Amino acid sequence: MGALDGLNILVPESRELDLFAQSLEAEGAVAIRCPLIDILDLDDPSGCEAWIAELISGSFQDVVWLTGEGLRRLLAIAERKGFRAPFVEALGRVRLITRGPKPVRALRELGLASNLMAPAPTSESVFEALAKQDIKDRSIGVQLYPVEGEIPLLRRLREKGARVYPVTPYRYSSKTETDQVADAIRTLAAGQIDVIAFTSSPQVERLFDVARESGLDGELRGALARVRIAAVGPVVEEALRSRGVTQILRPDSGFHLKPLVRAIAAGWDPIRRRWDSNADQS
Repeated sequence: MGALDGLNILVPESRELDLFAQSLEAEGAVAIRCPLIDILDLDDPSGCEAWIAELISGSFQDVVWLTGEGLRRLLAIAERKGFRAPFVEALGRVRLITRGPKPVRALRELGLASNLMAPAPTSESVFEALAKQDIKDRSIGVQLYPVEGEIPLLRRLREKGARVYPVTPYRYSSKTETDQVADAIRTLAAGQIDVIAFTSSPQVERLFDVARESGLDGELRGALARVRIAAVGPVVEEALRSRGVTQILRPDSGFHLKPLVRAIAAGWDPIRRRWDSNADQS
């Protein structure tokens, strides 16, 4: 018997959809796949190429990595231009600041290590780590991802006197057609899903956007008040809380897929097939 026997879990993950679904299924759950977001290359990489040239030329003293995906996308762009070695060498000459374990892992793949890790995997924590130091007049490259929520980080760094050079090396596309997402919301509302497990904040945004566009906002909010909501880490948790979702399962540390599976299993009794009433949610 698996730790998740009896659970139907909606999985919006895209990049590691099969891996995540298989991890859940190995514990006895039924994984219902509904990938909401796809990550794509930019149509025009010229801005990234210019940023890479600035890095190689020594223009940056620090580089902030918010995602491992961002580092890998920039590395791929540098490779296509024949600049892989200079790109990696340049990273070895600057201070590397990371938000969360994924950019740390991506740096490790290049034989590099984070010089300053944010205490928590949030942009707010990145700023707090940097703000404890004198960053006035420091030149900081900042790798962003395609959401408006990172703009405050740039503003606050500039307010502290830093010279900030942002780059966004990939874009999001809707992975699943709107009608399919709307059907998933109806399935949630019908009580056929026990858990929805979010692994990125854009998944949350996409689900709520489709609910609004399809006239299903009330159904979604009602369903989310009844089912268990799992979030891979604090960034996703904040995206949910900002939309009124407060009962959230989340790993205490190690914000990736395996701890998320364990966090879901922690409050579930597979023998009685019910949630432990004594298991707290954040």
